[in-house]
Amino acid sequence: MVYERSHEQNWSARALERQIGALYYERLLSTQAKQQDLQPVIDEANHKTTALALTVKDYLRDPYIFDFLGLPSVSLQESELEQALIDNLQKFLLELGKGFAFVERQQRIVTEDGDFFIDLVFYNFHLKCFLLIDLKMHKLSHQDVGQMDMYVRMYEEKKRRSDDNPTIGLILCTDNNRTVAKYSVLNDSEHLFASKYMLELPSEEELRHQLEKERQQLLAQQGQTDNDY
Repeated sequence: MVYERSHEQNWSARALERQIGALYYERLLSTQAKQQDLQPVIDEANHKTTALALTVKDYLRDPYIFDFLGLPSVSLQESELEQALIDNLQKFLLELGKGFAFVERQQRIVTEDGDFFIDLVFYNFHLKCFLLIDLKMHKLSHQDVGQMDMYVRMYEEKKRRSDDNPTIGLILCTDNNRTVAKYSVLNDSEHLFASKYMLELPSEEELRHQLEKERQQLLAQQGQTDNDY
């Protein structure tokens, strides 16, 4: 699958080598597995929404690895991380995956109660939708989820065009929070996601261990859900 993606995106040999070393395929599969327990909300009156619900998990992953930034993992501000990603936009797009194009940084949304600014906005030409990214320097919180939910709703009303699919919101944080994910709108939303980012490329063994831990936690959560019934 990595080689298929390499052909699709015209990766260089160096880019392909990095994606293999960063376990691109394993991270993609891990993210898809996390989404399989969600029940898709199918809107028969809107074919575009249905198509998006069935394919969005193929375009996001968890975790994202930003080792190419060369930033310290401590004493880092969100503005510094944002600037570094913009300065390394080509590599950032490579890590995001196929079909993404940069739209704007700190995009302004004007409302009657004030202005709001979205950290990073991208557009995916395969999904035909906007991707809003909010950068966080802490573990995922319910406030983060509520903020992104608001951003997506505002974007739907004020920015999305009639021929676009529903907007996707992605929160990038230093660590996931399973409680927040389970008991917030993240649990049943087709358009809100949260992923962990890492500033250093772990060893292949460490990354495999993390992905296996995530898989075991997911299986345990599914088993608990089955027992509830």
